[in-house]
Amino acid sequence: MTDLFPDKGHDHGRCIDSALHQAETVAEANNARFTDMRRRVFTLIWQSHKAITAYELLDALQGEGVRAQPPTVYRALEFLVGLRLIHRIESLNAYFGCDMPDCEHLGQYFICRNCGRVAEAVNEDMSRAVRAAAGAVGFKIEATTIEIKGLCHDCAAH
Repeated sequence: MTDLFPDKGHDHGRCIDSALHQAETVAEANNARFTDMRRRVFTLIWQSHKAITAYELLDALQGEGVRAQPPTVYRALEFLVGLRLIHRIESLNAYFGCDMPDCEHLGQYFICRNCGRVAEAVNEDMSRAVRAAAGAVGFKIEATTIEIKGLCHDCAAH
């Protein structure tokens, strides 16, 4: 599982380019407009492998000279979450890019409490167990967030 957290010196530009390409494909497939603001918010989320809050996004946009207000950022986030291009990390009240926006999945999020990086895993055994437990009690799942906090391999090694 160490590949969930990319090496700190990896080519992050490739992550961003790949994510943008996937986002454009998903938006087009859903007849959704990937506006300049939505694209910029999405790109800011993908600037690192850390979760980012709405107000950090707003600060970054304003630092670039964009005259954005909180509702603008929240609308962009709602759009991106709705297309499954990003996930909301509940415990951090922050957002993180999704590597698999084109397939429905129950993700598990590993959050490093030291460096703040987040990695998403999709463990089908865990997903089946959650679905089975819900089905056993007649519960219809609308959203699932499984967050696991600890230390990534880089931080645990120190």
